[in-house]
Amino acid sequence: MSTDRTEPPVTAFMLVKTTPEWLALTVEERVHAFTTQVLPAIEAKTTGVRSRFYDTEFYSVRVTDVWLWEADDHKAYQLLIDALRETPFWGRYFEIVDLLVGTENGYARTYGLEAVTTIST
Repeated sequence: MSTDRTEPPVTAFMLVKTTPEWLALTVEERVHAFTTQVLPAIEAKTTGVRSRFYDTEFYSVRVTDVWLWEADDHKAYQLLIDALRETPFWGRYFEIVDLLVGTENGYARTYGLEAVTTIST
């Protein structure tokens, strides 16, 4: 049996803006809220999901943070979004400004090309 991935992973750039409610919490309260209200929902309802978090508030007034989510497939991504929507993360602590979803180097997969746009110097 082949271990090759049949479907490319899904990558989502979630652009968010913190709400006044989130900012009113102390740093300790924010960590507690995320680890007790948001993280358990993600862990209970998803598998094959990873994230990275980027602060952008010192460069942008429209978006304060960017969450990069990677999911093994579209079903895992859907379960992630469903899980987040059932927590205070969605709309209460963060305004979801935009979701940009795609697959890395999708054009290269489609046309059987080397991913020349992925650059490392």
